[in-house]
Amino acid sequence: MQFQKIEEKIIIVDFGSQITKLIARRVRELGVYSEIFTPKEIRKIDDFSKVKGIILSGGPSTVTKKNFQSIPKNIFSKKIPILGICYGLQLIARLYGGKIKSSRKRREFGRAYIFKKKRSLLTKNFFKKKSAVWMSHEDAVVRLPKKFRTVAYTKDSKLTIIENTKENIYGVQFHPEVTHTDKGMQIFKNFLFLICRVKKKWNVISQKRKLIEDVKTEVKKDKVLCALSGGVDSSVVALLINKAIQKNLVCIMVDTGLMRKDEFKQTYKIFKNKYKLNVKLINASKFFLKNLKNISDPEKKRKIIGKIFIEIFEKEAKKIKKVKFLAQGTLYPDIIESRSFSGSKTSKIKSHHNVGGLPKKMNLKLIEPLKELFKDEVRVLGASLGLSRSINFRHPFPGPGLGIRIIGSLTKEKIKILQEADHIYINELVKNNLYNKIWQAYAALLPVKTVGVMGDSRTFEYTCLLRAVISEDGMTADYFNFPKNFLDNISNKIINNVKGINRVVYDITSKPPSTIELE
Repeated sequence: MQFQKIEEKIIIVDFGSQITKLIARRVRELGVYSEIFTPKEIRKIDDFSKVKGIILSGGPSTVTKKNFQSIPKNIFSKKIPILGICYGLQLIARLYGGKIKSSRKRREFGRAYIFKKKRSLLTKNFFKKKSAVWMSHEDAVVRLPKKFRTVAYTKDSKLTIIENTKENIYGVQFHPEVTHTDKGMQIFKNFLFLICRVKKKWNVISQKRKLIEDVKTEVKKDKVLCALSGGVDSSVVALLINKAIQKNLVCIMVDTGLMRKDEFKQTYKIFKNKYKLNVKLINASKFFLKNLKNISDPEKKRKIIGKIFIEIFEKEAKKIKKVKFLAQGTLYPDIIESRSFSGSKTSKIKSHHNVGGLPKKMNLKLIEPLKELFKDEVRVLGASLGLSRSINFRHPFPGPGLGIRIIGSLTKEKIKILQEADHIYINELVKNNLYNKIWQAYAALLPVKTVGVMGDSRTFEYTCLLRAVISEDGMTADYFNFPKNFLDNISNKIINNVKGINRVVYDITSKPPSTIELE
């Protein structure tokens, strides 16, 4: 396996933690390129010359069993600095002869306070008078491996940070990648710049030229169809590819009937008139609704929507000569959430319509220039390409659209009801200067009807669920804490103006344990 043409990088081995992506983000935020590999994939790497450091993630597995997830031990002999986090620490201890036990007495979940025992390059400027770290483990190292020493401890975990400075191997039992850990970024700073001695060379703007050149090299004189929805991701892809091949780009906007109210027409005008893109409109709303009739399983919805999209694009491709590629706005988190890592226990959360929802056989070759970027990196790229703020900072909108925000089966009536409710909700967020404080907000329609009273008459109508979260990249999220008067107002507005809804609820669940979208 060969790496991309990047001089220096940190590789992260994913042992199944749902927050491994946060490690990659933290490293990139510090100006260093990072890439994630599974334990199986790391065995295929034949050239480590560009690897300046390795981080071993957490995960749900245990090293106390006979068969446990690991990496080839010869990697430790390459003299590349290694940092183990949670499971990564336990794996290091096991491979070097330490002892790990599983016990309720030693488990730690949530906040714990850490205390300094010895100085270390890894913990320089990290400790405060009272340092809190975020724990999530039941196994614990109970005997230190030879040639390692203890750097820090907690009340219930005596070997919380360990190190072997001779071999440049470090381990922390807590999760420095989450915001709940005080000064967690300092751990990464120290590991990258004091231990790995890597230089800051990564940023999205510097990669823009490379992305454009990559498109030119791959596409050559062929034509590209771009699936343009008007969301941030597909919009950035369209502008990026337009910079690379211009006249050979054909953008297709498919009206699925599952978009927000009036959003489709407005977006079309922007790309046609402002950006002068070659955009073709296809109204397939009736076809989508027909194929989704009586389908309530969310995975089936995504698969059907993905299949129809591809059928439409392949049909359009036949009308245009030399079309070989289909461009999509797939992001790094899309890929991670859509597949179960081979060799690790990461569970497949859901199929994104443009990843797991695609059919296995396609006549068009996919081109996904953003597939290694996070959402915030895409927004930076969008701004550098001149994408208007109204689109660049628009809340994420799923490819399947309202199809996965109407829980259960779809009908034309339900779609109309939800479009109206969502329109009121988003407009009120804008009017109250709340929209830009929220990472993603939407209205959903629940598959239950409840009894209500309107004008002294009994009603039996749908429940509208409102969701609003704050997040950095969608990998973890917390609900937005609205002022009570806003919730009072929005509830009244939706019920009074949308026939078919008589109850409004607000979702106060974080991610994890839930996902941001309901389906």
